[in-house]
Amino acid sequence: MYTHEDLARLQAQSLKMQGWIRQQTFSPENEKTLRRFSSWELGELILKVNQSTLRGKLAADPSLPQGLVEEDGRQRWFTLDEINEIRRRLRINRQSLLPARPAGKRALRAAIANFKGGAGKSTVALHFAHAAALDGYRVLTVDFDPQATLSHSMGLSDVAEEFTVWGIMARDLTRETERMNSSARGAQSGTALPQRKLPASITEMGLADLRLADFIKPTSWPTIDIVPSCANAAFVEFASAQYRHLNPEWSFFAAVSRFLDQLPADSYDLIIFDCPPAIGYQSMNAVFAADLLYIPSGPGYWEYDSTTSFIGQLSEALEDLSRFSGIVPAGTFSLPKAFLDVRFLLTRFEPNNDLHRAMQDAFGKVFGDRMAEHPIELTRAVEQSGRFLSSIYEIDYRQMTRETWRRARLSFDRAYEEFRTHALNAWDQMGGEA
Repeated sequence: MYTHEDLARLQAQSLKMQGWIRQQTFSPENEKTLRRFSSWELGELILKVNQSTLRGKLAADPSLPQGLVEEDGRQRWFTLDEINEIRRRLRINRQSLLPARPAGKRALRAAIANFKGGAGKSTVALHFAHAAALDGYRVLTVDFDPQATLSHSMGLSDVAEEFTVWGIMARDLTRETERMNSSARGAQSGTALPQRKLPASITEMGLADLRLADFIKPTSWPTIDIVPSCANAAFVEFASAQYRHLNPEWSFFAAVSRFLDQLPADSYDLIIFDCPPAIGYQSMNAVFAADLLYIPSGPGYWEYDSTTSFIGQLSEALEDLSRFSGIVPAGTFSLPKAFLDVRFLLTRFEPNNDLHRAMQDAFGKVFGDRMAEHPIELTRAVEQSGRFLSSIYEIDYRQMTRETWRRARLSFDRAYEEFRTHALNAWDQMGGEA
């Protein structure tokens, strides 16, 4: 017989192992740090500039970051901050190296969602965030998944649950209830509207007084921040059901959208959501706040079957939200919910696997031009990066053969570049922000 005490004992044992793994993965201070990038990577893979041209530009202007030089003098190594300074100050053939960004618009929001576990949501979210940062974009990631894989991969641990999406939703409940009660008191109708009451267990948590910045944490990447998750936030689905009972008129699905609407439009360029493997209160917040919906799936039949079920259930859930039409506060998305774009992406794809190729063909026939052209391939380097809670961009190519590393990076580069194209097209469709 196993009780909650036995499960707690097993968790304690696992936490000890988790600490040991972090010590092997992160720095001795148990803090994840970002490596430097070589001049070869800077020229060929990041800025996409001829290396001799880049060396000449750096030599001609000593005020530009020069990086750390290897003992043999053959290679220089740059921090991401140094890379971004070079990107801002350098022009090649009179062309800026800064990434494209529509003027006067808020950050584009992309949800990586599918309720099939193991579909690669966290892997895709992590790699797209890191690729976008190397591209020069400022990125905010939001971890909606209580498994907290993205948060751990970003180097965050020991996160208090009040600073997760649950805290954002509880804060929103308090504020929205206060707004509704204020509107009821101010009504000019002859009949007083009933006041909505929240228990002290919610109102006295102090979440309503938290600032936006309290929920946003820095990562080891200087241009990536995160709203983290943690295992203790797994109760958010139960708590949210209770909150809806306390205030049935609370538009729970718009809580994160309202939170993001309060951020200055130029705080970030791209906001990426890592969604949980289920349709629930957290995932509905993610898809409602998203401009672009990216649906990853493995290349097997059962994963195709699960993806089919996901889009059907998501359709029904979004239809159910239409009853809130007209009462969602201004500034958030309107109902019925409409995405600027929806895409499907195959993950863990093996190009020499006949079944995988057959399923890729089936996906393409069903979803047509909604299907991403470049799947994410399964390689040894990708498996290794997963074991060490890192993206392929964080792994030093000297830890394996350069060809193995390049092949894995090329797969993610192609997937990201396709994502960036769709994101920029969606961004152009988006209205400007006041």
